[in-house]
Amino acid sequence: FYNSEQVSQRYVEVKTGNYFVPPIKGDPLDIYLKTANMQLESYRRLTELLMAPAADEYYKIFPNRRNDKRFESEVKKKAQEVARYVLPVATFSYLYHTISGLTLLRYYRMSESGDVPFEQRIVAGLMIEEVLRFDPNYQILLQKPLEEGFFAEHMSKENTAPQSFFEKFEKELNGSTSKLIDYKPNGETLVADAVREVLGMESSFLSDDEAIELAINPSKNRIFGDSLVLTMHDKLSRALYHSSYTFKKKLSHTADSQDQRHRTTPASRPQITSHLRSEADYITPQLIKCDSRAMKVYDETMQRIWDGIGALLKKGIRKEFAIYLLPNAFPIRFTESADLLNLHHKLKMRLCYNAQEEIWRASVDEALQISNVHPRLGKYLLPPCSVRQLAGVKPYCPEGKRYCGVPVWNLEVSKFSRLI
Repeated sequence: FYNSEQVSQRYVEVKTGNYFVPPIKGDPLDIYLKTANMQLESYRRLTELLMAPAADEYYKIFPNRRNDKRFESEVKKKAQEVARYVLPVATFSYLYHTISGLTLLRYYRMSESGDVPFEQRIVAGLMIEEVLRFDPNYQILLQKPLEEGFFAEHMSKENTAPQSFFEKFEKELNGSTSKLIDYKPNGETLVADAVREVLGMESSFLSDDEAIELAINPSKNRIFGDSLVLTMHDKLSRALYHSSYTFKKKLSHTADSQDQRHRTTPASRPQITSHLRSEADYITPQLIKCDSRAMKVYDETMQRIWDGIGALLKKGIRKEFAIYLLPNAFPIRFTESADLLNLHHKLKMRLCYNAQEEIWRASVDEALQISNVHPRLGKYLLPPCSVRQLAGVKPYCPEGKRYCGVPVWNLEVSKFSRLI
């Protein structure tokens, strides 16, 4: 169990010097600081350059707000949300993190694993110290961290995947953000059978079509319109657990960090050090592509970042410390699987036009591809406003003042389009 309340880079401006510095000295430290400070300067420059294209798009959606200075801050949020793609992953996050005692023991035991064991040891160690101050009895349960060499992935930590690996992955994606690579062919039948089992009915009385509608159509299963997300506690809705899907995906580091909030759609994510290539490797948001000056600054910044990382590696700095300079735009290539009930909730949240752009695009890909293989289920993978409309809940948009400005509930998912 864990719960985090975190300050978002999407809406809060990042200040100078607000990043982690690993234990390096001399020339490597100078290279590190110079590169990180350059990234923050580019972030500020891009925020300025993106104000114009962000304003153009924002006021197309809300023309009546064009001359109202109260909304300039909203435009700036849109600009800095995209500009943050150049920020180093070393940028600090501030959060309240609530966990159980068992979870903390696991954190500590696993603190030598993954990409950044040095920082993990510091954080987990300080958390343990705080708990022991209040309850020394936790010392009885405390086990030493497993050594770094214990973990199988450690053997590839200083290696880099060959170019053929990346070429194969991109070929399989075929231009998509998320590509359906596997699913249960009989998923619709499984859901229908489960509904009949819940209700104690035979197919002669309740057809597959009718059973599926009872399970997933919000106009018939109105619990989907409830704001407390009660579907996982509802017997009929749980029939959706039996259909499942697997996607191959590529998201930026910043988008993937948000994507991981959906703990019930798990993925096998890479060891970043093994995906670090000598050439610049990054994702470019759509808004940056709309402005040639912003695009130039963005591309030049990315090249300078990789130059800085390369210089650190030539100085003998461990990859663990060099990767802190990777930009938020660094692509995470991975595979994710989910059952339909949990995926339905995720897509409902992320098909909203206020969702982070990349995750939104991945969600559109996933909803459309599921509709192709399971049309009776896929047609109900919709954003919150469309679900509420079908469930008869008003207002259709639950966002209040954060309404995106587009009556999305009138659109088919195949017609979805957005820039900001």
